[in-house]
Amino acid sequence: MPNGDGASAFVYGDQSIRTTTRADLAEAVHQHTGLGRSEASKYVEMVLDEIFESIVSREDVKLSSFGAFLVRAKRERQGRNPKTGESAKITARLVVTFKPSNVLRARINNGLEEPAALPGKNGQAPKPNGKSPPNERTV
Repeated sequence: MPNGDGASAFVYGDQSIRTTTRADLAEAVHQHTGLGRSEASKYVEMVLDEIFESIVSREDVKLSSFGAFLVRAKRERQGRNPKTGESAKITARLVVTFKPSNVLRARINNGLEEPAALPGKNGQAPKPNGKSPPNERTV
């Protein structure tokens, strides 16, 4: 849902990718339900607060036909400062990931034969998991 201000994060193919805000969600609830704007905003906040509290309580949040917010524990590991190349310890922590449902994936990719390149180094699409694709040979 575009925020209507014309700003976009980046362009994907011929589509601009926009950011949806809480205000945009509240406006959509207002438009679809006929509730007042302040009441619609209150309901959006209630839903977001419930999701927030569940995640903080280390519970996964699964929304049918949308996706799941999953809380994962990451172990302590060795990392590297990219500027200096110096080794550094990355502490253990909890992270939240989002896994889209198959329904959402299908709706996002509906009609896309081959996705256009996303912004990245030299205008190339980022590689999955940072790995290069296997060499393809034509016979």
